[in-house]
Amino acid sequence: MELSQLRMFKTVADIGSIARAAELLHCVPSNVTARIKSLERELGTALFFRDGRGLRITPAGEVFLDYASRILNLAAEAQRAVSPSHEPSGPLRIGAIESSASGRLPPLLAKYHALYPKVSLELSTGTWSQLLDDVQHHRLDGAIVAVDVERPGLKRTLMYREDLILIAAQSHGPLQTAADLHGKDLFMWPPGCPYRLALEQWLLRHELTQKIVSIASYGTIVGCVSAGAGVALVPRGIYEQYRDNAGWLGYEFDDLTCIDNLFYSHAHAARHPAREAFVALLQAEFETS
Repeated sequence: MELSQLRMFKTVADIGSIARAAELLHCVPSNVTARIKSLERELGTALFFRDGRGLRITPAGEVFLDYASRILNLAAEAQRAVSPSHEPSGPLRIGAIESSASGRLPPLLAKYHALYPKVSLELSTGTWSQLLDDVQHHRLDGAIVAVDVERPGLKRTLMYREDLILIAAQSHGPLQTAADLHGKDLFMWPPGCPYRLALEQWLLRHELTQKIVSIASYGTIVGCVSAGAGVALVPRGIYEQYRDNAGWLGYEFDDLTCIDNLFYSHAHAARHPAREAFVALLQAEFETS
């Protein structure tokens, strides 16, 4: 078993195509096929189901993928540990929920790149549960989500607290109390979003039963509000990003709960200077904001 075999196996597992994996690995498909078959013989089990022109990973392959990812991450960490420069370098895979990725991270990512140009940072977005799964299975080096939950093998650090703001077109008139929402459509992310849950709980406390239209895009939500179609609840980061020339106003209510955003990483992952530098930069920026 060699690192090159594990790297081929992981690439095929991530992509589901030997031909595409061969392109990324700069080799011919027959070489990838031969190395994976050799690995399967050594392990004594199939790692993939052949499904037409594509591949599906087997249950045994899922188990082995977790170990292969950890081995490859540890090998990369060992290489970084003996690097003469000792400065953060190499790949860094970060995940974030949409509100953080679009409302909070862009200026920080630019600053991080300027400070650590040798780091190849990849940012992906998704639901909080998907992102935590990816961290658990070493597909991400860390993720920012807006929930505080216990997950086996994960550790978490508070990054920042997000205020929640109701936005409405000026044509709706001022929103002075929760009752002013009566009869207005509300635009929010689909169920499972922690910000939506905060809104639902707030409406329940005020005995309001409002229609909530599910839209999985802050750009679309803001566009609907700007057009006067309804009202939305957004985190402050999104509010500050879109408020210029938006045609709507923001309203804050003391009993709308703030939401903590936390950074999750694997508790048993090896030392990762690029990830540690990323967390340190975020902590410094949010402490001074």
